[in-house]
Amino acid sequence: MRLLVLLLLVWQALGEVNKPRPVPPVILVPGDGGSQMEAKLDKPAVVHYVCAKKTDSWFDLWLNMESLIPGFIDCWIDNMRLVYDNTTRTTKNSPGVMTRVPGFGSTSTVEWLDPSHHYPTSYFYDVVEAMVTGSLGYVRDFTVRGAPYDFRKAPMMTVTKRGKWTHSLGIHMATDEQQNYFKALKHMTESMYNAVGYRVVYLLHSMGGPMIWYFLANQPQSWKDKYVEGVISMAGAWGGSVKAVKVYTAGDNLGIYLINPRSIREEQRSATSLAFLLPSPDLWKEDEVLVQTPKKNYTTSNFKDLFEALNLPDAYDMYLDTKNLLKDAPPPGVDLYCLYGHGIYTVDKLVYQEGNFPDKPELSYGDGDGTVNLRSAKVCESFASKQRRKVHAKAFPVMEHMAILKDVDSILYVLETLTNITEKNEEAAAKALAEEREKNMVEYNLFHTLYKKKKFKRNDISSVSFWKVLNSNTMPEVL
Repeated sequence: MRLLVLLLLVWQALGEVNKPRPVPPVILVPGDGGSQMEAKLDKPAVVHYVCAKKTDSWFDLWLNMESLIPGFIDCWIDNMRLVYDNTTRTTKNSPGVMTRVPGFGSTSTVEWLDPSHHYPTSYFYDVVEAMVTGSLGYVRDFTVRGAPYDFRKAPMMTVTKRGKWTHSLGIHMATDEQQNYFKALKHMTESMYNAVGYRVVYLLHSMGGPMIWYFLANQPQSWKDKYVEGVISMAGAWGGSVKAVKVYTAGDNLGIYLINPRSIREEQRSATSLAFLLPSPDLWKEDEVLVQTPKKNYTTSNFKDLFEALNLPDAYDMYLDTKNLLKDAPPPGVDLYCLYGHGIYTVDKLVYQEGNFPDKPELSYGDGDGTVNLRSAKVCESFASKQRRKVHAKAFPVMEHMAILKDVDSILYVLETLTNITEKNEEAAAKALAEEREKNMVEYNLFHTLYKKKKFKRNDISSVSFWKVLNSNTMPEVL
């Protein structure tokens, strides 16, 4: 009997040595342009003779570097653009184009934007690789998973409920183009919690900030307290960006010098997510000029006039659909870790000389990470005075918007944060184990007393809570 108990305890001790650490499961939430997309074509017409009209299978739409070269980029623009319906206040693909976002639940399609895994197109790869190969021992697609989405689309509010913010997606808007995504995100959060046994951390970048804020604002606090450990925000665009204004006026070449920003501007303007990322009136005052022209200045108070000048009535409707999504929204209500860069020239004003509007602005710069203005990034830390859950902030000098995902210091901060949460989980598990052992010892002592009084036969030992003592790694002195 003593030998059997000893063997059982040795076997369990070996299991404890090889047991993985109780890391918090992590869900990666990308920003604008941070998810792969695929397309399939059956188009009534094409914009150029080199463009495919029909495909038999799905192909890589974003990111496929070959499709962005001159001569083929027109095909990509027509396949990627959205068509807005100002009656239903929804968007759809260009005629004859089907799209899908692959890899929900996997890390691969957010670690790499190009499925061929060319390093310049890496996204969350460096962060995930550090999590997997380090002492925390994360496992891809199990303890760390990706939550990609159609980044062209924003949450859409078509019916505004005046007054107090409501925690209901169904009440707050009639049509939400990200509703299915949010449902899937909630389900994955719950399933990871149930599978791993610890609360989830959302690790986000850029537009992932306002997306997660919107998602969490629509969940009851009881749900967040049970399932969500916290949010690690890397360069979150919590309050929008002036760069979105530049994209509407002059376009953006995505950092690829061969691309003319004016040629790609049509596709960019069609995305409702661009309206979602416009500067928040809560951060930019009504008299703070964003676009200066010889005839008129434009601020957050007269975006309607700006879109009229650009002849973009649909863009203004998209702005109306999205501008109040986070107005008066409650704070996220979970622990926040706000990482952001500063000290990089970041556009904060567009100045036009006579005859140059809208294509050729002179850019005035302020502080930020090159994409997100500093005031927008700091919204994350402003929640400290608005919620009971803790808020931590870390600013990285001269840290660029995309570089924060690859920089050693920022990745070390992420690992340190996850390690601290893991150690907290270990302490909680050790305390629970000690309490369970104490409870089992009480039960065992009761059994042993009854056994000595011959209330049990020796053969009954396998059917009583004595075996709990063996499973708790406790060797009673009487054995």
